[in-house]
Amino acid sequence: MFAFVAFASSMAEAQERRRNLLEMLFGPRVIYQPAPPPQPRKQRTKVPRPQKKTTSGSVTNIMAAPPKEAPPAKLEDARKILVVGDFFADALADGLEEAFVTSPGVVVSERSKGSSGLVRDDYYDWAAELPTLLDSEKPEILMVQLGANDRQQIVTPQGSYDFKSPQWSLEYERRIGEIAKLASDRNIPLLWVGLPAFRSSKFTADAITLNSLYRSTVTAAGGEFIDIWEGFVDVEGRFVVTGSDINGQQVRLRGSDGIGMTQAGKRKMAFYVEKSARRLLGDMTSPDLLRLDGSNLPELVSLPPSEIQNVVRTAPIDLSDPNLDGGLELLDRNQLVKSPIPTPRDMLVENGTMPPAPSGRIDDFTVLRTGTTPPAAQP
Repeated sequence: MFAFVAFASSMAEAQERRRNLLEMLFGPRVIYQPAPPPQPRKQRTKVPRPQKKTTSGSVTNIMAAPPKEAPPAKLEDARKILVVGDFFADALADGLEEAFVTSPGVVVSERSKGSSGLVRDDYYDWAAELPTLLDSEKPEILMVQLGANDRQQIVTPQGSYDFKSPQWSLEYERRIGEIAKLASDRNIPLLWVGLPAFRSSKFTADAITLNSLYRSTVTAAGGEFIDIWEGFVDVEGRFVVTGSDINGQQVRLRGSDGIGMTQAGKRKMAFYVEKSARRLLGDMTSPDLLRLDGSNLPELVSLPPSEIQNVVRTAPIDLSDPNLDGGLELLDRNQLVKSPIPTPRDMLVENGTMPPAPSGRIDDFTVLRTGTTPPAAQP
């Protein structure tokens, strides 16, 4: 069956393809078709993928914060606050500069020595160095804050005394009074700032002892003691690292060592001193002070400089020109003649007396003076 089908297909193919003589001699003709022209390569077009929405349909425009205005320049005659002491005085000066940054009439001068105190006068002697500072700086207010380095033995020509011993306290009070006298002799107000609490309970107890010496000695010498203790403890009097700033916000006030101050703590120390300083400086603490040297006044000349320089003469003006109304009459020409009889006004203004009231008027007090009733008016 398969052989028959193959034979039939070959016979049909032989009938369809008959060869001529040339094909019988040279073989079948092969027709070569030209290769098709190269087709241009299709470029893939990238369809942008839709971005995923990460926010809600509402779009919020974030406005850039306006740049801070530069603080006003300090006046040449600005009042000066001189701050001296140890590293706490340095922190206090930073807080005061922030407090008075908008006051052109107040400048803060910081002259602190971080490791200084009143005990180690061999390292830095404030009693010997302060007079030169006061005479050169000429401050309106002297602020002192020290004592953090004074928890040690004090040495005198008579001997050495342990911290908080009776002899130590007497010598320390003498040195406090010596500093206070330097300010009082120059009529400079003294603001002595106390110590804050510390993380160490022993340091805190020592600070309480030193503050009591500062308070009693400075007050007796005519100065003012500024107590900042409540600003750095809780309601139970314990040391706090975080507390309220000057705006009532909870911020970090103390450094990681439990001794130093953060910027918010520095500003809070200055807050306790600021009230007394503003009271002593008066209007100079106002941010509305202006320079009075004429630099900020408007130009008062109405003509350009070239026209002013070209003016070499003015037109003559007659003495009677312009002839205004009444310009030819003297001011006292029509003065009224004074009456020889004083008028009621003259009597009231010059002598404080009033003429007698007519009989029967409401202010006629003749009845009270005489005790009799005036006769009735005849109709």
